[in-house]
Amino acid sequence: MTLDTPGTHSKDYPGQAAGATAHVIVVGLDGSPASWDAFCWAAGQAARGNGRLIAVYATPVGAPFAPAGVAFDYAAAEQACRETAGQLADEAAQRASEMGVPLSFVRESGDVIRALTSVARSAAADLVVVGRSAKIVHHLAGSAARRLVSRRDAPVTVVVP
Repeated sequence: MTLDTPGTHSKDYPGQAAGATAHVIVVGLDGSPASWDAFCWAAGQAARGNGRLIAVYATPVGAPFAPAGVAFDYAAAEQACRETAGQLADEAAQRASEMGVPLSFVRESGDVIRALTSVARSAAADLVVVGRSAKIVHHLAGSAARRLVSRRDAPVTVVVP
């Protein structure tokens, strides 16, 4: 995990339980409208169940495609990922706070399925939530939601806008 912002605690939200009985919901967040729909749905579930939310932003690892003979600026790409993660974390914190839901934000490098399942396992998540992709190529080649549903790490909800 490369970025983890501390979650807010139940003392910040009177009336919400903390501890072993609180539900843990992991949600994939990439800034797309579908991921924000999933985030809002997951936050609602967490609020209703006195649970907490862990938002996971996965960034790809590996050499990006660049024209032949052109050097790729890895430092600039990493800086852009950090900035995007920071913006997502800020927006997620604001939305979670408005709903009274404790939130942790995690940035993972690598495959989104590996990131979500790793965080879900380490947090003993009760539920994993993702948004349905609107990209046609994902419907043909298999979306992250479809790949995640086929695993047995935790129950999965795919939010369809």
